[in-house]
Amino acid sequence: MICFLWIGKSYSQTENVKVYPTNWWVGMKWSHVQLMVHSPGLKSTVQDVEIRYPGVQLIKLNRVESSNYLFLDINISAHTKPGIVKIKFNRIHDQPLWVNYELKSKSKEDGKTRVLGVTSKDLVYLLMPDRFSNGDTTNDFYADMRDTDHNRKNPYDRHGGDLQGVINHLDYLKNLGITTIWMTPVNENDMARTNEGGASRSTYHGYAITDQYNVDKRFGGNALYKKMVDASHTSGLKVIQDAVYNHVGINHWFIRDMPMKDWVNQWPQYTNTSYRDNPLVDPYASNYDKEISVNGWFTPFMPDLNQRNPYVSNFLIQYAIWATEEFGIDGWRVDTYFYSDSLFLNRINDALIKDFPKLTVFGEVWVHTVMNSAYFCQNNFNVPFKHNLQGVTDFPLLFAMFDGLNQPFGWTEGVNRVYTTLAQDIAYKDPNRNCIFFDNHDLDRFYSMVGEDFAKYKMGINWLLTLRGIPEIYYGTEILMKNFKSPNDAAVREDFPGGWPGDKINKFLSEERTEKENDAFNYVSKLAHFRQSSSAITEGRLMQYLPINGLYIYFRYDSKQTIMVISNTGKDSMKPEWNHYSERLKRCTQMRNVITNEILPLNSFEIRPKESFVFELIK
Repeated sequence: MICFLWIGKSYSQTENVKVYPTNWWVGMKWSHVQLMVHSPGLKSTVQDVEIRYPGVQLIKLNRVESSNYLFLDINISAHTKPGIVKIKFNRIHDQPLWVNYELKSKSKEDGKTRVLGVTSKDLVYLLMPDRFSNGDTTNDFYADMRDTDHNRKNPYDRHGGDLQGVINHLDYLKNLGITTIWMTPVNENDMARTNEGGASRSTYHGYAITDQYNVDKRFGGNALYKKMVDASHTSGLKVIQDAVYNHVGINHWFIRDMPMKDWVNQWPQYTNTSYRDNPLVDPYASNYDKEISVNGWFTPFMPDLNQRNPYVSNFLIQYAIWATEEFGIDGWRVDTYFYSDSLFLNRINDALIKDFPKLTVFGEVWVHTVMNSAYFCQNNFNVPFKHNLQGVTDFPLLFAMFDGLNQPFGWTEGVNRVYTTLAQDIAYKDPNRNCIFFDNHDLDRFYSMVGEDFAKYKMGINWLLTLRGIPEIYYGTEILMKNFKSPNDAAVREDFPGGWPGDKINKFLSEERTEKENDAFNYVSKLAHFRQSSSAITEGRLMQYLPINGLYIYFRYDSKQTIMVISNTGKDSMKPEWNHYSERLKRCTQMRNVITNEILPLNSFEIRPKESFVFELIK
């Protein structure tokens, strides 16, 4: 076990002075900006600082523990013009040091063609850049980075996927019916290899960030990320960026040279988080358990940031605002959400929405009950602390849907778990802002979880694409990629076949997929495209009926359209008692299968075990 201690030595950099944020914009609501200035010996050599630029005022010069940092609090007035702000550092025994700091114009397209937000109208595609497609083999590794290994035969190595590979397959995603791309973090992970479970591993996943302001050059760097976001918007696709507030990689430059001792959560000896959310919700919880949950480290190589420190808090908030404006992303998914300080989380969410009112933010809240899930976002509880997060990754619904697909029907088992979980939506302020899903980079793959049963697969896709919330599909689910997390996560993070030059099979092409893979792709695509045009599914209300012997029927409806989803999770074929559903049927006698376009009469309809259909009612 290690104990992380205060490190005071300098961390050499290519340039002598670094300033973060690297630039800012005029016309922002966040106009009181705190500049972190980093340079060896800076504090001891600088007597004072001057800024002379119309509309920009230096409020305070902050000297902290480390001799290598100064923090400048500046205010940018509403009438400030774009330009280069010259910051003068008056040194004690040397000539003044001048730093140019750029103020840009805020984009007039925010909320129009970019920073659009992600809603229940969208379908999200989650991909890992390193494992999706290698569009540029020249950036696979760099000799000046700590980890130079790149070997597709090793599941723990980097495989070379990049942002150009994503750009190359935007048409594939459009054809599938996707409207939004969410990638695991693209920020620089210049990490030495880690040892987990006895294996040497790369941080190809992106969650051990070493520089927020740089997109990892193995993915293509900042310019290509900007190009990828712009190309996505031009194609009618939105982009969600993955945020990590709780921790960084241990090789991060501000960990190797910390501004102050409490930049991270310190312990007498290494202390891991319990990974438990319960103490944060439990009215009887001890402060000890709460502190372990929030301030314990996620892993020994991911230092836990102390967001109660205002300098840390400002750094993280300003980066989130900076990245939203710099790249024009449409939303944020926040990793390890409840492990961060609650006051900080509300502060960063509030700051983002003030500057970008349409922006979407949802957090990874890996919990098992609806109450705990709702606690960490906007909810209808009367509790001492209220979170302002818009929505969460809906794990309780995930677990319920798998029970509905795999468990025998019972009073509280099987598909009744789906019904009872949705019945608790009263806890959420707006459950439509939750992200719903079957799998991701941390979970067993969906097709494996249903026993590679294609009937169950289709039933699950029906639920995912028609229930309330923002649906997410993990890359490869549409072509039946499978695996359990055995022996580890790498098993569910395999390369997309055809994403690399020289791949023997290219699953991006229909002619190279198997018949069943094409059946899966086409099923997802047809329902996804129908979903895009369905006001009832994307904007309408949900009405569900108590399951009867495993028969589960619910409706999505508005004034223009009524959609009925019917699934038989029982053991016997059934003819629904349509009079039970007359409230929504409203004397309709026919229905159209949205996949096949077949029109069927209700009165003679019979559904067999494991069948599931999405019907549009015909008036």
